Amino acid sequence: MIREMDDFARAVEAALFASEEPLTPAELRAHVGDGGDLPATLAGLAQDYAGRGVNLVERGGRWHFQTAADLAHILRRERDETRKLSRAAMETLAIIAYHEPVSRAEIEAIRGVQVAKGTLDVLMEAGWVRPVGRREVPGRPLIYATSVEFLSHFGLSSRRDLPGLDDLRAAGLLDPVDLALEGLGGQSVLEKDEEEA
Repeated sequence: MIREMDDFARAVEAALFASEEPLTPAELRAHVGDGGDLPATLAGLAQDYAGRGVNLVERGGRWHFQTAADLAHILRRERDETRKLSRAAMETLAIIAYHEPVSRAEIEAIRGVQVAKGTLDVLMEAGWVRPVGRREVPGRPLIYATSVEFLSHFGLSSRRDLPGLDDLRAAGLLDPVDLALEGLGGQSVLEKDEEEA
């Protein structure tokens, strides 16, 4: 049911609709001012747009309109050429997502092999990974984290929505080597990481 909107809600809706990029609440306030309760307005608008052809969603603290997932195929004019990530890129992306911020050396220590420069470049070109600074250790290595585009692409509101160990086990996505080590009484690498977190 669509509710009658006040001027503040209309301004918020217009700012979100006109923006080319998702907006943070602070950016929205810069456009519409302090004329109302922004969190309540965003929640109300999200509820109004739920179930419609366009939804108001929050991804990584930024709000934007997007086509309803079940209708996205109607709007595609061209088929995007799907580019599969290599196993190394998938492993690197998973390590960054679960351990961010993380340096190349830390990624290599977890994977047990060197990370090719091209692997991180592919993830940065996709917009899923970004450098976020330097670690305050000798050599000051770059550290990497996931981006808002990563959250949006995978339909996550935040990193807390990433599947946990039990979810991965239930989906059959754990590496057979990890499961075999666990069966021999060794501790799973994932369990060790969860305990340390």
